[in-house]
Amino acid sequence: MALPLVAIVGRANVGKSTLFNRIVGERISIVEDYPGVTRDRLYARADWNGRDFQLVDTGGIELQDADEVANLIRVQAQLAIDEADVIVFLVDGRSGVTSADHDVAKLLRRSGKPVVLGVNKIDHPNHLASVYDFYALGFGDPIGISSEHGHGTGDLLDEVVARLPEAQPEEADDAIRVALIGRPNVGKSSLVNALLGQERVMVSDVAGTTRDAVDVPVTVDNQAFVLVDTAGVRRKGKVYERIEKYSVLRALRAIERSDVVFVVLDGAAGIAEQDKKIAGYAVEAGRAVGILVNKWDAVEKDDKTVQRFTDQIRDEFPFMRWAPVLFVSAHSHQRVHRILPTAVEIAEHHAARVSTSTLNGLLDEITQTVPPPSDKGVRLRIYYGTQIGVKPPTFALFVNRSDLFHFSYQRHLENQFRRAFDFSGTPIRIFARNRREDRP
Repeated sequence: MALPLVAIVGRANVGKSTLFNRIVGERISIVEDYPGVTRDRLYARADWNGRDFQLVDTGGIELQDADEVANLIRVQAQLAIDEADVIVFLVDGRSGVTSADHDVAKLLRRSGKPVVLGVNKIDHPNHLASVYDFYALGFGDPIGISSEHGHGTGDLLDEVVARLPEAQPEEADDAIRVALIGRPNVGKSSLVNALLGQERVMVSDVAGTTRDAVDVPVTVDNQAFVLVDTAGVRRKGKVYERIEKYSVLRALRAIERSDVVFVVLDGAAGIAEQDKKIAGYAVEAGRAVGILVNKWDAVEKDDKTVQRFTDQIRDEFPFMRWAPVLFVSAHSHQRVHRILPTAVEIAEHHAARVSTSTLNGLLDEITQTVPPPSDKGVRLRIYYGTQIGVKPPTFALFVNRSDLFHFSYQRHLENQFRRAFDFSGTPIRIFARNRREDRP
């Protein structure tokens, strides 16, 4: 189940970004930090009282006498509202109720979404009286908060979490969900059509044609798949960045509900910095990942071209050297037939389990060959390990001091795990947990 989405909306200069940063700064959940992968602060995973959700900031909504830029901001806010499960409507307690607030309120009422009304900039108890004026907006009890100082934000989040849809257990389904992600115009939709053998997904040379994630079921060799064609991710600085950031959001939600993610590169255009960021989203989400180098028919080649491009991919994506690479062409259908079998293979690796006895036998071999690190005469001791999860495979190592579990040794263990077990196409996670020596 994809994470529920909470959108912060309101007119300009009411403190939406400050509230976003307040919630994210205290509650953001970052699984790992991969070198070379940056995070966009427009959206972030957050949690409150054990409920995870995705938080989205929006630009200020101006509906009266709006210029072109204001119209773009309004469109992006509307996209966020359409996607949201719960909306935080933020207003300025110092300014009082304005006509612009009433305009935004009308927009939100039309959405039919649950709305929590936050009255910001209530920085002193003397300001509380102004909160009651906002009953006029018609969203029930307004909650006075101070985004800058954190006052009342807990009460606000309590109301948000209470309105989130209840998490439902995923239905048993043998279908493998496969998402194609990448920059605009790398050929994701064309690849979906090539896999389907028909024009099921709109294809255009205009970057950004695909706005929504489109689910397409297909069965191949008695294996069911759901193909997810996601909106292209345009790098920062482009004209339509404000709108396409929400296409990124939709792509991220597609990643979260997929088993396998293929990062699509443009073989003719080469690797861009944004490709690394997009791949980082999939790895961070813990999905099985492969790389598709599309438009390979358009590349001038010699007998070393594939190896050179593969080496470049390994250098540019050091955080996912384990991902398989396929050189394909949606136009000529070159090697397209290998995509879904690869998805099956890496999905199996993604769900693989290692017995505790096998794992601990390997740990003994590793620690005897390369002893764990030490600090000030105290050496890290690994008592035992066990697998605690799948999708991705996740391991807990019980140790004497987790602070001695240095990143370099963790990476060494990961490399050894990958040599011993076939984890190609999936990230793996290794955690150290303290255990007292006298514990049985």
